[in-house]
Amino acid sequence: MSEGRITQENSQIVYRNRWMTVREDNVRFPDGSPGIYGVVAKEDYALIAPRHADGRFQLVQQFRYPVGQRFWEFPQGAWETKPGVGAETVARAELTEETGLVASTLTRIGHLYGAYGFCSQGCHLFLATDLKEGAPDREDTEQDMITAPFSFGQICDMVSDGQIKDATTIAALGLLALRAGGELT
Repeated sequence: MSEGRITQENSQIVYRNRWMTVREDNVRFPDGSPGIYGVVAKEDYALIAPRHADGRFQLVQQFRYPVGQRFWEFPQGAWETKPGVGAETVARAELTEETGLVASTLTRIGHLYGAYGFCSQGCHLFLATDLKEGAPDREDTEQDMITAPFSFGQICDMVSDGQIKDATTIAALGLLALRAGGELT
């Protein structure tokens, strides 16, 4: 056993579908005591912050079944049926699928984990600029989705009043503000 590391003794898959695998890992802590972790394993996803030439950002709103509410967020998604596809490819496709927008420029702004205490899934964050309008091509699960542009100030107000509760959208806003030296309008 490595000094200061948690080691896995065995692992059992307890649930699997096309979107995730849930497993139970028996582990040994550095002091030798046994433990257990429940892990949700999911493919990484891409979040796209589409910024129009006038500075507004395009958001989408949809019903989120697990919490039973509608919220605004940046476009985002994964390709569960095509594991290993590059994050930029997924980002470009998700942007067009959800908003109809095509980005001439896609800039990586970071990579985050939303819940690394129990989930392996990461999020690749991109800024999309030089946008061209087109028609969305949404999946059946996105049929209630709407999209609209908002200023950075409007988006901050939407975070404050609870219209945006998606942690990666809020984190992307923070990263964008840091990159801009707090000068987003």
